[in-house]
Amino acid sequence: MFSARSPGSMDLTLLWVLLPLVTMAQGQYGDYEYPYQQYHDYSDDGWVNLFRQGFSYQCPHGQVVVAVRSIFNKKEGSDRQWNYACMPTPQSLGEPTECWWEEINRAGMECCSPLFRYQTCSNNGLVAGFQSRYFESVLDREWQFYCCRYRKRCPYSCWLTTEYPGHYGEEMDMISYNYDYYMRGATTTFSAVERDRQWKFIMCRMTDYDCEFANV
Repeated sequence: MFSARSPGSMDLTLLWVLLPLVTMAQGQYGDYEYPYQQYHDYSDDGWVNLFRQGFSYQCPHGQVVVAVRSIFNKKEGSDRQWNYACMPTPQSLGEPTECWWEEINRAGMECCSPLFRYQTCSNNGLVAGFQSRYFESVLDREWQFYCCRYRKRCPYSCWLTTEYPGHYGEEMDMISYNYDYYMRGATTTFSAVERDRQWKFIMCRMTDYDCEFANV
């Protein structure tokens, strides 16, 4: 289950959600129709950033990230271009009560703290966007999550996806097909040789009732 773009460009967030994802989503969300379009090229218009450029991407209010797409170019500073897709959360989850930015990593370094090799949104938040800055000195990016909390709902039954991309330098195309799970965070490893990162995303279910734990 699973930029800098102006608010007026938010309609582009669903450009490349594939038909199978849309079909499954209809069963979860009723008659809501999602525009979709599969990529047929890698033109600059299809990405939220240019190579070596920072970006800040946020899903529209009440939506969370369900897909991540990226391509790598060694000649362009061993950097990647990125694109994301969002979906509305079901009515049973309610409306987000607060949103904030949260740091993931430092450029050229592994993700997270030495004790915990992954980073999740604090306060039981869900991932609703990504922000990144590129650093020429280390040919790498720093990252932040855009996190949103939904009342006092708590995560459970969490698991890690496989690595994206499967190998350093490859195209990355992660689409979440499990619509009772939500992206809570990620772990990322950096190759000092390839100057690229691999990601594993943390997916969790959310309780359908409020709980008293502030950060699960």
